[in-house]
Amino acid sequence: MGSQLGVSDEKILALADYATSPLYTEAERVALEYADTITLSDRDVSDDLFARVRRFYDDDAVVELTAVIAWENSSSKFNRALRIPSQGLWKRK
Repeated sequence: MGSQLGVSDEKILALADYATSPLYTEAERVALEYADTITLSDRDVSDDLFARVRRFYDDDAVVELTAVIAWENSSSKFNRALRIPSQGLWKRK
């Protein structure tokens, strides 16, 4: 799906290293760190991280970003519980 939206395969493959990859902007790194923190149940969003998110995103964008992350987490848990396989929306070439 990402490549259909114009995200390069190189950038998708570098996702695991987003924190240090030059392919990601600072705003993207903060959004991905925010997503990781929300997704991992043993973490809380710190005041520092939330302040960094707010540097790049306004109120509406923060709500939308949080809703998308929560939806993807819910969808993932739903699919895993019901043994629904990946739909293969992205495959390495």
